[in-house]
Amino acid sequence: MTAQPPLRVVQWTTGNVARATVQAILRRTDLELVGCYAWSPDKVGQDVATLCRLPETCGVTATDDVDALLALRPDCVVYTPLRFDVPTVERILRSGANVVTTAEFLTGHSIAGAREALAAAAEAGGASLFGSGMNPGYAQLLAAVATGICSEVRHVRSVESVDVSSFAGDSNMDGLGWGRPLDDAGHADDIRAAVAVFEDGVHVLADCLGVDLDRVDCRVDVSAAVRDLDLVGRPIAAGTVAGMDVRFLGVAGGREVIELHQRWVMSGELDPPMPAEHGYKIEIDGSPQVSLTLGLLPDQPLETLTVEDMHGIGMTITGMPVVHAIPHVVAARPGLVSYADIPTPAARM
Repeated sequence: MTAQPPLRVVQWTTGNVARATVQAILRRTDLELVGCYAWSPDKVGQDVATLCRLPETCGVTATDDVDALLALRPDCVVYTPLRFDVPTVERILRSGANVVTTAEFLTGHSIAGAREALAAAAEAGGASLFGSGMNPGYAQLLAAVATGICSEVRHVRSVESVDVSSFAGDSNMDGLGWGRPLDDAGHADDIRAAVAVFEDGVHVLADCLGVDLDRVDCRVDVSAAVRDLDLVGRPIAAGTVAGMDVRFLGVAGGREVIELHQRWVMSGELDPPMPAEHGYKIEIDGSPQVSLTLGLLPDQPLETLTVEDMHGIGMTITGMPVVHAIPHVVAARPGLVSYADIPTPAARM
């Protein structure tokens, strides 16, 4: 057998998730980092590993020259900005580069008009587009796998239940309306818009299970802080929103068949109570009934754990699903692909 050359990879942006993805790419012998895009002029010309706060340089420098990056003919672009820019991704796909992304995209259902445009760009370039993250994304793969021992499945529920107070100041929390009055008009609609990508997660799981959905509904419940919360970057006053349950519900044949339930809290003291279970749980109503719990622990002594370490774990579980999927996405058919279309990704030992 002849050894295959490593896949050529470009990292797109150098933010929090990129620190995890770049480190993982550099560790894998089947991947080669050949370029990096940075939109900020002060990052141009700097070593990518330095920008991602890694201990050793890697010899690849960042650029804002898109044409130069695409001229490298990468096999795959790891696209990890906070927001998903449709024209940019279209351009990458039309160049023939596959794209894996953590940026608010799994199927495109939640981005008005984007699904068709991105599919056309992918087909034109003979490339594939794949989106994931921990949740939505990998959690739906776990749910699909959990049904593999069932002879019948009636309903699948995926629950994320976490205290997010350590991430209170993060910009991805801005659209959720923490600290708004409990009865603030339009808040539920704003929350749905801010996390619309979870609708994509419902579609991913439906595709894995072979379900044709009629629609995806969303229900939002909120809870108030019982005392003032002095959180870094986002203080929350007593009596205002400090907890939320967000449920995206896939409906088929007139009944709910899939539920993605997110419980995010900024405190353990809320009214009404919203206890966080600090992990992920999958519940299958089927034959047999199945319950799967995913817990996460740091790879270090707990007494040494810092807020930055906790944040790093969050970025790792967000970025690793797309890095491990790269070989499968490169080999996939052109177009929009999800976990329903590729083999189950796994880490390299």
